[in-house]
Amino acid sequence: MTAAETFRIEVRGLEKRFTKGGQVLDVLQGIDLDLEAGERVAIRGQSGSGKSTFLQILGTLDRPTRGTVRFAGDEVFARPARAIDALRNRSIGFIFQFHHLLPDHSALSNVTLPALIAGQDATRARRDAAALLDRVGLGARLEHKPGELSGGEQQRVAIARALIRRPALVLADEPTGNLDPKTADDVFDMLLELNAEAGSTLVVVTHSDSLAERFPRRLLLKEGRFADLSRAGGPA
Repeated sequence: MTAAETFRIEVRGLEKRFTKGGQVLDVLQGIDLDLEAGERVAIRGQSGSGKSTFLQILGTLDRPTRGTVRFAGDEVFARPARAIDALRNRSIGFIFQFHHLLPDHSALSNVTLPALIAGQDATRARRDAAALLDRVGLGARLEHKPGELSGGEQQRVAIARALIRRPALVLADEPTGNLDPKTADDVFDMLLELNAEAGSTLVVVTHSDSLAERFPRRLLLKEGRFADLSRAGGPA
C-alpha cells in the first residue's frame, strides 16, 4: 500500500503497561482514536506521558499490552511478524529527533537503503533518492556523509529517507527538537510541503506550541488518554 492508497487508522482500547523493579506503570490506558487517511495530527504532552510509546505502537515497532490497531480495517498485530515487518517497510515512514543516519554512508546511500531493502531496482531507487534530496535542497550534496552535513541538513536527509517509499503513514517524534528555532522552522516547512504533496497521514509528536498550532488537529496525551484540543478539548 502506497501513499496513493492511504488508509484509515482505527485504534481501540489501546493499553500499554511496563513493569520495572516490581512496579507496574500503565502508560496508555484504553485509548480510542480514529485517524482519517491524509489527516495531519500533532501530539502534545509532558515528558514521560507516553507520546513516543504511542508512536512506536502506531508504527508497529512495539506491541500494545491490550487493544487493537487497524489499518484499512485490518488488524495489524494479528499478522505474523514478517508480515508486520513488510507492512512497516512498505507503508510507514519514521522521522526521529536524532536522525539515526548511517555515518559511513553518503546522503544518497542513506535515502536509497529502505527502497533497496524492499527489493526495488537499484537504479530506480538511486534516481528517486536523488530527486528527493534535490527537493530538500541537498541536490549538490548527494555524496556527503552525515558528519559532513549540518544538523538541519542531516534531518532533511532523514525526511527524504522516510518518504522514499511513499508511505501512507509518516510518524515524526520531535523531528526538529534538536535544531535551533530558525533551522527547525525551515525543516518543518519542508516536511509539511512534501507531506502535502504525497497525501499521506502525518502524526507528529512535538513540544513546540508554534509547530503544533500549524496542525488542524491537536491531541494532548495526559494520564494515559488523549484529549482533542482542536475539538473543544473532549476525549479523543
